[in-house]
Amino acid sequence: MSDPLLKVENLVKHYPLGAAGIFRKDVPVVRAVQDVSFSVEAGETLCIVGESGCGKSTVARLLMRLTEPTDGRVLLEGTDIAGLNKHALRDSRRRMQMVFQDPYSSLNPRLTAGQIITEPVGNFERLSRRKRDALAAELLQKVGMAPEMMHRLPSELSGGQRQRLGIARALSLNPSIIIADEAVSALDVSVQAQILNLLMDLQEQMGIAFVFISHDLSVVEHIGHRVAVMYLGRIVELAPCEALFANPVHPYTEALIAAAPVPNPTQVRLEVPVEGEVPSPVKPPSGCAFHPRCPLAIERCRIDVPALTRTRDGRVVACHVRAPARCSPGQSDVGSFSLTPVA
Repeated sequence: MSDPLLKVENLVKHYPLGAAGIFRKDVPVVRAVQDVSFSVEAGETLCIVGESGCGKSTVARLLMRLTEPTDGRVLLEGTDIAGLNKHALRDSRRRMQMVFQDPYSSLNPRLTAGQIITEPVGNFERLSRRKRDALAAELLQKVGMAPEMMHRLPSELSGGQRQRLGIARALSLNPSIIIADEAVSALDVSVQAQILNLLMDLQEQMGIAFVFISHDLSVVEHIGHRVAVMYLGRIVELAPCEALFANPVHPYTEALIAAAPVPNPTQVRLEVPVEGEVPSPVKPPSGCAFHPRCPLAIERCRIDVPALTRTRDGRVVACHVRAPARCSPGQSDVGSFSLTPVA
């Protein structure tokens, strides 16, 4: 098998609370991301889900290197972008772009839609005005907008149109992968469906890979090929989308799916008891971070941090109770399985 398009190895991000000094050597830190590893194949959509504050958006910023990692590697087509200098990092931006959560604040209010779309291209090559307008018109049509809208300001567009504009901007450099951080969370349900279908169509046409970050499980079930579930900065389960929703293994995944609203009021859902609040990332619990809320916790859960372990059906789970058997020595726990890439 060829190397994955994107490979993340043992990614860590800590935010110190204050500065160290002569009389203060041990500075408390927020452990936003802890030992996160996964891979993304060309043409694949990997969804990252979890409660607010679990580290999803921090992972997105680390992938783009908008935030410097504390430790770990982000390999884009085999190149570790975490170690690139400023000039080399700039070149890597052509291959990986981002669609931000807020479709308004991520756009320059003083630029027209056409200028917003072609601005990234201007960082790498010079285009005549005619070529810029042609590119803007082409990308606007590709995302379902009229070419005449290139002369409008973001304030003159609706929320759905602004999000389409953000997608068009990300497509302007013809990237291999797009990081979409809560790309539809601020939109109406009908507009969400349009944007999701647009992303899926673009993936089929252009072979783009997506890292799609969301807290909406219905959205994830619709668009995802694989799903990584995060809790308190760690991945606790990673599995093909259909298998994860049909048979969640980790107790947190089970509780997360059970808590999702169901549109049918007559349908009986499985109730999974999860009590208490999410622990502080400054002082996370020892052992498994989920053990204070887990109904299946045993004594080992309070002591040892569970490693991602491959189960018999091919998924990886970090749970002492549900996934006690380790994979064979030398075999990767995360990066050795994936769905067949989309053409």
